[in-house]
Amino acid sequence: MRATGRTLRRHHMEWSLFRFIVFTLAVWRVTHLLAEEDGPGRIFARVRVAAADGFWGSLLACFYCLSLWVALPFTFSLSTDWREFLIVWLALSGAACLVERIGQQAVPPAVYCEGAKEESDALLRRSTPRNDSPVDSQ
Repeated sequence: MRATGRTLRRHHMEWSLFRFIVFTLAVWRVTHLLAEEDGPGRIFARVRVAAADGFWGSLLACFYCLSLWVALPFTFSLSTDWREFLIVWLALSGAACLVERIGQQAVPPAVYCEGAKEESDALLRRSTPRNDSPVDSQ
């Protein structure tokens, strides 16, 4: 039985999608390990403390920044030319960031409440004096 061009392209696309998903999970895992976890013997926690100031410290403190650099070596395996390289690099990093966001606890939205008019202008000057303000009776 001979495979047609269409079957080969479909198989290649499925394999590429599978590889992209696996590589995304690998990028997420390595990035999460370096940025968020202590590691065996607290090795990664010590590295983050040692690199607290400067470029490396800020890189290790930001999951999103670090995912760009972690995705870089994985990109070489998935791309064939420089245009595809740029797209795959950003896509791997972005997909790892999405996985990170999905795994985080939901943060409730900020609640904004407006009080009565008198309460909301507490820091502003009043145009008319109030009767309950302390008045010097002398």
